[in-house]
Amino acid sequence: MTADRRSVVRAALLLIALCVVTPARAVRVGEAAPAFELAQADGKPLSLAQLRGNVVYVDFWASWCAPCKRSFPWMNALHDQHRDGLVIVGVNVDKRRSDADRFLRDVPATFPIVFDTSGATPAAFDVKGMPSSYLIDRNGVVVAVEEGFHDERAVALENRIRALLQSR
Repeated sequence: MTADRRSVVRAALLLIALCVVTPARAVRVGEAAPAFELAQADGKPLSLAQLRGNVVYVDFWASWCAPCKRSFPWMNALHDQHRDGLVIVGVNVDKRRSDADRFLRDVPATFPIVFDTSGATPAAFDVKGMPSSYLIDRNGVVVAVEEGFHDERAVALENRIRALLQSR
């Protein structure tokens, strides 16, 4: 094999490795939220596109996540207080639906839950841990990202949501 050919092969292999190994870039504040369409418990699809015009809080969670158990009552209260204009979507990432169902029996949700056993949606958002949440404005732009659930930041996040709901 000639030196030129070896260089081309090395460059091609490096390019392939970068495409395979490089993770998706994290969704940043100010960027459009990645599109998704996932099934709810009743099998009906729910897409981010159909929620355009609302403030959306997308929460990625798993059955094994202890902070998720603390965040659900907070999200339920938020959902109940702001039914007009705010949509909370819980995206479950468990590989087995039965694990999610068990969690939801213990910690019910009053907001829509969708299921992504493939992991495509958290990969698109580049979720690093559970829970991870994305506050999305009426135009589909990410305005806040939360990693974990922190009681001490809940009030500030609620104020941010109220401000978004008041702006048209």
